Amino acid sequence: MSDFILPNKNLQTHHDSMLAQKAVNFINSLKHTKGEWYGKNFALLPWQDKIVRDIFGTIKPNGYRQYNMAYIEIPKKMGKSELAAAVALYLTCGDGEYGAEVYGCASDRQQASIVFDVAVEMVEQCPALKKRIKPILSQKRLVYTPLNSFYQVLSAESYTKHGLNVHGVIFDELHAQPNRALFDVMTHGSGDARKQPLFFLITTAGTDRNSICWEVHQKAEDILRGKKSDRTFYPVIYGIEDDDDWTDERNWYKANPSLDVTVDIDKLRTAFESAKDNPAEENLFRQLRLNQWVKQSVRWMPMDKWDKCAFPIDQERLKGRECYAGLDLSSTTDVSAFVLVFPPLDEDDKYIVLPFFWIPEETVELRVRRDHVPYDTWADTGAIMTTEGNVIHYGFIEQFIEELGKQYNIKEIAYDRWGAVQMSQNLEGMGFTVVPFGQGYKDMSPPTKELMKLVLEERIAHGGNEPLRWMMDNIYIKTDPAGNIKADKEKSTERIDGAVATIMALDRAIRHTDTSSVYNERGIIIL
Repeated sequence: MSDFILPNKNLQTHHDSMLAQKAVNFINSLKHTKGEWYGKNFALLPWQDKIVRDIFGTIKPNGYRQYNMAYIEIPKKMGKSELAAAVALYLTCGDGEYGAEVYGCASDRQQASIVFDVAVEMVEQCPALKKRIKPILSQKRLVYTPLNSFYQVLSAESYTKHGLNVHGVIFDELHAQPNRALFDVMTHGSGDARKQPLFFLITTAGTDRNSICWEVHQKAEDILRGKKSDRTFYPVIYGIEDDDDWTDERNWYKANPSLDVTVDIDKLRTAFESAKDNPAEENLFRQLRLNQWVKQSVRWMPMDKWDKCAFPIDQERLKGRECYAGLDLSSTTDVSAFVLVFPPLDEDDKYIVLPFFWIPEETVELRVRRDHVPYDTWADTGAIMTTEGNVIHYGFIEQFIEELGKQYNIKEIAYDRWGAVQMSQNLEGMGFTVVPFGQGYKDMSPPTKELMKLVLEERIAHGGNEPLRWMMDNIYIKTDPAGNIKADKEKSTERIDGAVATIMALDRAIRHTDTSSVYNERGIIIL
């Protein structure tokens, strides 16, 4: 969808070209703040120009603006932050509103600061504004002294926001709001004392169809399609429909109005090539690049690609080699995993994965019946080990790891800091180096993306281990607004312990591999 709402013909509104041009002139006098565009005049692109003229030029009979809420949904890299910053500055400095309060809102203060920082840089490059604006950067506030108005960053702690006298709100990445609290506080009643407040919502498509953003998105779609009418609401959606072919380049242009201007088509092609064989990256491409609402969690690993990495492993030849371990302890009644990853010895070698699993002996038959998973067969073949009783015997696992340490040169053991505190202390007492490993996006995203890359390039060998294969097939991936990924443990209802332990071990192996450390050579992948 890439249509604009037209003013309701039954309303006595008109387009004031002078007011529209005033806003356009103000914004065009600003300068770009990033990359190759830095320092160049902010010449509004056609789609941006239309938005600005429609919002600031569509006037009610009383002379005030018709639209007090604008919803702009558009892919990343289209100039979204610069447009939002320019609108914020116009509302603060150019709208003629004495004592205007303009707020920048997002899911957190850091996200809200992105647009604010662009605005600060725009002021720095504009002598007329620089003379008249007093920056209070410690408070993330710009004060326009001639009108005693200001633009300030707010974060999501909505309970502190009551009592604001809002003239304008810039809501950045509405789809990332954890709940509707901040949106409700900022848009319900906060602008009642103003004649023409503007709530400017600008976002990329999200993943949560139970969110405030999806609610507003649906309203925007209904208005665009003529199903609903709201004379105060201005919707713009650039993106592909659910049934559009995401591989068709013609749809890329439909979703990206600045394509070939702010973003080169070749960059989209490169991202597409990376995404087409990877379900998680496909979701990110469709969400961030084509502005399509996708499911938050997707089954991640293409198992045909994983199976191609079932290269045989000779454990005898691995003895004495350096390796790194990941430890993911389950509850005492579930599967526990310990995985060794051996870095490649040269460019032709592979990352070798050697997993070990444990389950309480007395629960095997029950779990086979309940989960329909062949734990009994795996136990018989040695693919999984059992410990006596109906709970995991952690002491047995510790002794086993101690013996492994005599066979292999285990340099580090990464563990979930919330799940293995006591065992980590015990292993440290045995002489192992143990490293706590967070389970959030920050720690999990880089090695998770690298694992997928290694699988697709067939640069990993796992020997066809059946429990590990089953766990890899169970992983669902969750993404954050920045495109970081991690295993979604809620959606991954079956066991994924071995996969998580593999990811943790791989992270440590990559960081300490001189010959092919992708983290050191090119940094963390951002998709």
